[in-house]
Amino acid sequence: MPESHGKKVLVLGGYGLIGETIVGRLQRDGHQVTGLGRDVRDAERRWPAVRWIAADIAQLLAAEDWLPVVAGMDAVVNAAGALQDGPRDRLDAIHRAAVTAVVAACEQAGISRFVQISAIGADPAAADAFFRTKAQGDEAVAASSLEWTILRPGLVIAPAAYGGTALLRALAAFPGFVPAVMARQPIQTVAVSDVAEAVSRAVAGSLPPRISVDLVEAEARSLAEVLAAFRAWLGLPAARIVPMPAFFGRIAAVVADGLGLLGWRSPLRSAALAALARGVTGNAKSWSEISDHKLQPLEATLAAMPAHVQERWFARLWLLKPIVFGVLSLFWLVSGIVGFIRHDAAADILVAHGLSPAFALGMVLAGSAADIAVGAAVLVRAFARLALLGMIAITLFYLGAATVFTPDLWLDPLGAMVKAVPALCLALVALAILDER
Repeated sequence: MPESHGKKVLVLGGYGLIGETIVGRLQRDGHQVTGLGRDVRDAERRWPAVRWIAADIAQLLAAEDWLPVVAGMDAVVNAAGALQDGPRDRLDAIHRAAVTAVVAACEQAGISRFVQISAIGADPAAADAFFRTKAQGDEAVAASSLEWTILRPGLVIAPAAYGGTALLRALAAFPGFVPAVMARQPIQTVAVSDVAEAVSRAVAGSLPPRISVDLVEAEARSLAEVLAAFRAWLGLPAARIVPMPAFFGRIAAVVADGLGLLGWRSPLRSAALAALARGVTGNAKSWSEISDHKLQPLEATLAAMPAHVQERWFARLWLLKPIVFGVLSLFWLVSGIVGFIRHDAAADILVAHGLSPAFALGMVLAGSAADIAVGAAVLVRAFARLALLGMIAITLFYLGAATVFTPDLWLDPLGAMVKAVPALCLALVALAILDER
C-alpha cells in the first residue's frame, strides 16, 4: 500500500456526503487533512482534529484566490458540487471556473497530485447544466500538468442521507406502496466507503496517474429494485412498487425548482430527474482493470450500515417535511389575512373585555401583520428558522395574553384557544426537522 503517509491533503467540500467520508479515510491513513467549505461549524464539531477553512468555492475564481489556500499542500481532492443553480449555488462557478482556478494554483504552487470527484454522465455537450459543467471541470483537470485522477461515482450510498439518497429512503418507507417515477431506469450504486478507498489510493499514488475511472457496482438494477432493497433494509414489510406517470415527475420538478428559488435544495428538481431519465450507469470494468479492490454491490453496502429506528423516523418524516412547512405557512397566512378582513369583529372581542377601542384595533392589526410575515418567511429557507421561532413566540404571547385578558376564550365551544396548542407543537416539530445536513 502507499508509501505516502503523512501528506498534507486539502479536501474541497470536506463535510459533504462524499467529502466527509474522504476526510475520515484520509485521517485514518495518517494524512494531515484540511477541509474547506462555506459553513464549517458542524464540521469542526464532528472532526475537531481536521483543520477547517470557511470559504465559498464559487467566490474563488482566480488562481490568486487559491494560492494561499493550497500553499504547503501535497495533494488536493475536489469533492465539492451542487445539483442545480439556486440562491446558494452557481454551477458554472463551482464546477468549472473554481476548478480551473484551483488547478492553475496547484500548478503554480508545485502541488502535483489532484483528485477530482466527477459524476457518471458528465458530458461537455450535455443539455443539463450539472453534467455539462462537471465535464468542463474535468476537462480543466485533464488538460493540466498535474498527476490527476478523475473518479466518476454512480449513485453514492452512505450512512448519511440528504438529497437523492434521502429521497430513496423516503420513497421506500411510503405507507402501503412504493411510488416511483421512471421505475425501470437502470442504476448502478457505489458505497461511499469505496469512493473514499479510491481517493485514498489516488492520493497515495497507487493508482495509475492521469486516468478517468467510473466507480460503479458490477451489475445495473432498476430504480424499483433499488427501492425494494432500501425498504427491506429499513425493516419494513415488502410493498408493491407502483410506477407513477411521467407527468407526476414533471409536476414535482416544477414545484421543486420553485422551492429551489426560495433556497430549498430538493432532490426532485429537474436536474435530478434528468439524471434519472438517462440512467445512472457506468463502466464497472474501468476500476477492476486498475485495482484489486472489489466495489461492493448494493446489498453489501446496505448490510454494512444496518438500519435502526432513527432511519425509519428519518425516512417517514422526510416526505412529511414539506407538508409540515406548507401547512404552517397556510395556517399563519390565512390567520393574518382573516384578521385584517375581520379586524372590527376581532377588536370588539378585546373591547368587550375592557381594552380601549384604539388599543384593541392596534393589537389586532399588529397581530395580523405578524402572522402574515412569519407565514411568508417560513417558505424562504434563509428565514425559516427565524420565522419558526417567531411563530412559537407569537403563539406563546397569544396564549399568555388571552389567559390574562380573555380567559373565558379557553372555554369557547369552537376551541379557538385550544387549537393554537397543536399549531405550536407543529412549529416545534418543524424547527426540529429544519436542518438539511
